[in-house]
Amino acid sequence: MRQRIRALLLGIVMFAMTIAGSFADVTTVKAAEDLTLKLHYHRADGNYDGWDVWLWEEGGDGNAYAFEEEDGEMVATKVIAPGVSSVGFIVRTADWTKDINEDQFIDISEMVSGTVHIYVESGKKGYTKEYGEDAVTGTKLLKARYEEETQMITVQMTGKIDGDFKKAFSILGTDGEAAITEVTEEAQFTYLISVERPLDLTKNYNILFDGNEYKIIMPNIYSTESFEEQYTYTGTDLGATWSSDKTSFRVWAPTAEAVKVNLYASGTEGTDDLLEEIPMQADVNGTWIAEKEGDANGIYYTYTVTINGEETEACDPYARTTGVNGKRAMIIDLASTNPQGWESDANPHAGENITDAVIYELHVRDLSSDESAGIQNVGKFLGVIETGTTTESGIPTGLDHIKDLGITHLHLLPSYDYGSVDETKLDDAKFNWGYDPVNYNVPEGSYSTDPYHGEVRVKEMKQMVQGLHENGISVVMDVVYNHVYNASEFCFNKIVPGYFSRMDEEGKYSNGSGCGNDTASERAMVHKYIVDSVKYWAEEYHIDGFRFDLVGLIDTETINEIVAEVHKDYPDVIFYGEGWTMDTSVTKDGYLMATQLNSEETPDFAYFNDTMRDGLKGNVFENSQTGYVSGAEGLEETITQCFLGAADWCPSPSQTVNYASCHDNLTLMDRLSRSALNATREERIRMNNLSAAIYMTAQGIPFMQAGEEMLRTKLKGSGEFDENSYASPDSVNSLKWDTLNEEEYQNTYNYYKGLIAFRSAHPALRMMTAEDVAANIMPVEGLEANVTAFDIKGGANGDSADGMFVIFNPNQTQTQVTLPEGVWDVYINGEKAGTEVLETITEGTATVAPISAMVLIKGEADAKTAAEPAKKAPFAIGVAAVAAVVAGVVAFMRKKKK
Repeated sequence: MRQRIRALLLGIVMFAMTIAGSFADVTTVKAAEDLTLKLHYHRADGNYDGWDVWLWEEGGDGNAYAFEEEDGEMVATKVIAPGVSSVGFIVRTADWTKDINEDQFIDISEMVSGTVHIYVESGKKGYTKEYGEDAVTGTKLLKARYEEETQMITVQMTGKIDGDFKKAFSILGTDGEAAITEVTEEAQFTYLISVERPLDLTKNYNILFDGNEYKIIMPNIYSTESFEEQYTYTGTDLGATWSSDKTSFRVWAPTAEAVKVNLYASGTEGTDDLLEEIPMQADVNGTWIAEKEGDANGIYYTYTVTINGEETEACDPYARTTGVNGKRAMIIDLASTNPQGWESDANPHAGENITDAVIYELHVRDLSSDESAGIQNVGKFLGVIETGTTTESGIPTGLDHIKDLGITHLHLLPSYDYGSVDETKLDDAKFNWGYDPVNYNVPEGSYSTDPYHGEVRVKEMKQMVQGLHENGISVVMDVVYNHVYNASEFCFNKIVPGYFSRMDEEGKYSNGSGCGNDTASERAMVHKYIVDSVKYWAEEYHIDGFRFDLVGLIDTETINEIVAEVHKDYPDVIFYGEGWTMDTSVTKDGYLMATQLNSEETPDFAYFNDTMRDGLKGNVFENSQTGYVSGAEGLEETITQCFLGAADWCPSPSQTVNYASCHDNLTLMDRLSRSALNATREERIRMNNLSAAIYMTAQGIPFMQAGEEMLRTKLKGSGEFDENSYASPDSVNSLKWDTLNEEEYQNTYNYYKGLIAFRSAHPALRMMTAEDVAANIMPVEGLEANVTAFDIKGGANGDSADGMFVIFNPNQTQTQVTLPEGVWDVYINGEKAGTEVLETITEGTATVAPISAMVLIKGEADAKTAAEPAKKAPFAIGVAAVAAVVAGVVAFMRKKKK
């Protein structure tokens, strides 16, 4: 499974760069002549509306290039940096409909300068190449690297150098020219350059060849022990600390030669309203400090750092809020943004276990963007807490709907300041999920009613949190510390170039995320930054939980410190994330990543259970594949393990987030429509509800995508299902409240509501340890193929029931299951779910309808027989055997995967 994820990520690297940053490669500083690529695209239908080409230099970031008519042909033009030998391309539309569904690459290794024409025919792989009249081919420099140990520069060329090697190159640095003493040919097209003096590892150097300058890759010193010892700052005052008398600034910039604070009247980048420049003084551990006397609340600021003689302006990584689009930080009196009663605001589910949570995943805009929602503050934090909203027919929408459903935790997709929506053009209603961080400690401006004034977004996000708390709902924040929107433009990397992000041995940004860069959490000041950030959200905004995107790229030490630090003051905050195993260039030895397979290393952190997800509906990367609920055979063991909270990687039910769908991939109903092709609409709804019944009654933490309870679908304008709606319009992503006017939608909603109510009423479904599960739940043997059932002891985990019996029948025919002795009340069947008795069975056999679940409770009168379920149910596996089986399977699978 995880190998497929890695393969998919590698295959879509350039696709994902729409929400990510650029690579740091051997970049051209100055070119003697341009190398121009012209891509000619031909369509037989002559319809080029909406089509462009995504181009990227191999190892670099991508951009869309429009086709323009030239001599009757549609041509896209890109100037290529010297040294680049390959250019990738995807002909596509803005919603990423591709002409050819794979990345293709153009070999230009022979090109030095001039024009190369590439001809592409729609629907056909490959291309033809022609040289322009000005084309110059020959040898060019690919990369140059300085080795600290040998104090030599290794240069790779595309071909052989003619003439005097020593005269072919020059080395230029910010500290002057480094004279070349010798050049030798090490291997084919590889040359070793000796220089008269060691190069300064803190400086930048360029190599000159054939009139072009290239940046030399220098050894990365950031992860060395000496650097960390000298430059790790442990104080709590980074950023701008406001008081009515003065504001104190502290920024970490250990490689800077000078730093100053720029004060502005507004938060709009490019506005000519500089008020003052304040020089900063170097202080301890690479930090710089300054003060501004008086009350500076509401003044905007940036830092300008001087490195290698060049000035760079950047936002404060520790900014508490910003102006529009997050370009300028704002000094803020945070107490003035607190809503009335904020001091008494609290987590409504304090004191509960993580397995008591029922999590509902929602994008802020999706809740309100459909006209049927009846919500005034469309796409805003305030829209999330509007009450009394209904469809025209009077059906509750928005918060009233969520509250009535009965969930405990509202998981909000990224709500920090992200980069893919232009806050100056909100009338365009541009949509994005937001997995492209710009300012980690600042609320997203497009979700506020005024993105230009930094205090507004802070106030309104706090109002939203308070409003949800007042309605009994805890708030989970989706955080994306594993990568940033644009690594080279990220404020931390502008202040300390390249520090925040991992780089590989080629000097390129590591890209395990598939988003162009990976965060170097193992470095001391990145580690500190992430811990500080999470603590800040918990303290300042009263956030009750954190979902970590691609947490498998973050090290276990950072995750454990986050949990420990937050739990010191807020012990009820929950943590979970995507623990997929991903390839990344960790910059230090001895670090483990926070993956499923390392879950024992992070005992207070839970992981999404893709074993259950794929077991229920089929592999998410193979849309035609069926799962347990949709007709696949032989998945009884998988469902049994997941029901027990014991997937092969999972040591405890408190560490498994059980789900059938989330924002990624197809919605549950769309997936069933795509895979269960021969099923009727009614059967697909039964499959949908059976999925929910399984993950809602399983041991662990149930999680659901918003709208799953109303058969959510995401349809493109073409009528196709949208399986990656990260930037699709409201027409695709919005919750369609009017569907609840129809009986099948309303019945499904009531079924989900009933499942949640039943789970909330029964602690037996919410155990915290594998030992408790093994001691109280017995999988049932001797059933029909594909059917699974579980006998749960009376009083398990303090449950008031004298016994519980759970049956799942995914087959197309009904099944009969023998019950343990006693009178059994049915609370969940294929049609209804809840806390009311649906029927009573006294004869010892339950008949379970096709594609459905049944959950039964034994009454108080049978408490005596419930005390000895193993004796009354000889077909049940003994308690000790279950414990041994679960422990054995987990140990075997963990050993196998390691």
